[in-house]
Amino acid sequence: MNNLFRGLLAGYGAKKLGGGCFSTVLIFIILWYVLGQCQ
Repeated sequence: MNNLFRGLLAGYGAKKLGGGCFSTVLIFIILWYVLGQCQ
């Protein structure tokens, strides 16, 4: 998966699901990892 597309998807998901600063960063990292596994 393209890193730019992967980053955009992870960022969008983190923005929608995250409530605060820390949770948004945590969700971004989790989504980045999961999207990296789904090649």
